[in-house]
Amino acid sequence: MKVGIIGAGAMGSGIAEVAATAGNEVVIYDNQPGAGERFNTQLEKNLSKLVEKKKITEEHYQNVRSNIKFIDNINEFKGSELIIEAIVENLAVKQEIFSKLESIVDDNCILASNTSSLSITAIASACNKPERFAGIHFFNPATIMPLVEIIPGVATSAETLSTSKSIIDSWKKVTVIAKDTPGFIVNRIARPFYGEAIRIYEEGIADMATIDWAIKSKGGFKMGPFELMDFIGHDVNYTVTETVFREFWNDAKYKPSFTQKRLVEAKRLGRKSGRGFYDYSEGASIPAPNEDDSLALKITERVLAMLINEAAEALHLHIATRDDIDQAMTKGVNYPKGLLKWADELGIKKCLDLMDELYNDYHEERYRASVLLRKMSKYNQTFY
Repeated sequence: MKVGIIGAGAMGSGIAEVAATAGNEVVIYDNQPGAGERFNTQLEKNLSKLVEKKKITEEHYQNVRSNIKFIDNINEFKGSELIIEAIVENLAVKQEIFSKLESIVDDNCILASNTSSLSITAIASACNKPERFAGIHFFNPATIMPLVEIIPGVATSAETLSTSKSIIDSWKKVTVIAKDTPGFIVNRIARPFYGEAIRIYEEGIADMATIDWAIKSKGGFKMGPFELMDFIGHDVNYTVTETVFREFWNDAKYKPSFTQKRLVEAKRLGRKSGRGFYDYSEGASIPAPNEDDSLALKITERVLAMLINEAAEALHLHIATRDDIDQAMTKGVNYPKGLLKWADELGIKKCLDLMDELYNDYHEERYRASVLLRKMSKYNQTFY
């Protein structure tokens, strides 16, 4: 099939490579000056590296390369069966591009956005046929991360949802279905991983290196929250937090931090700028953590309780199924376990007690326990 990609940045390029690897004819468009040259250079680099590491053959390299074409004219999307947009997180810009696309593509072409936090329904409202619109949200890097969230808007047809899922499944990705709410599954549930870690740091309970060490050593996470935010980039991570907070009508659970806001203002965006929470300049070193086991456990349980509480609330509000929630967190952000399964292991009552203890200390809505945890604890239930 012919697949169109709008946006040749890191995400759009990755999706294009995934689609081409699956044997599709891919056309990719970006109106930024020099975008085509940058895309082709990066694609050659990525594929050549895979050949060198013997992860793909020279024949496979040639097939993928020949399957992708950079286009300068949006009219060349004609004949596409699926178009995925991966451009700036701006509702008006996205609506404008899809409004134009409808006059170019056939009626059976599925239109999709890779947005991580904007409303699928709102983007689709710019279309004359919103029933053929869906969210198809990949995770960065798209060539490596297995998870893709499929999000139907209010007007999305059952056929569009089913076909979108079937296509992405055929690309050897792990798909989950999420309700059209801010952050969908992963970016909603993961907010406390970042926000609560920053709160612990701001309160002077531990420094960043200690918090990162605690989360990794006691929680089994591959990266600590400060390392991960530096890796993602604060411009990206902070924008998602700010968007989720705003879209949830300023719910205190998702409140952004001034600490991260100041980093963005200072253009200390993380690894890509050479400095974020940590200094990545030549000769710089990461501070040594305070390897206090009891402190590490306290930090980890606090962050984990917040994550489990958010996962429980997502299930309670039917954002996704139990299995899709757990699969999304393990396949989308590499959590060591599904959060609902983890809750069973810790004990639902313990999770609830941790949340209630925080709420009793702070009296902030940020720490309100999910009613689902409260009911399950009362009746001695488990998620599995």
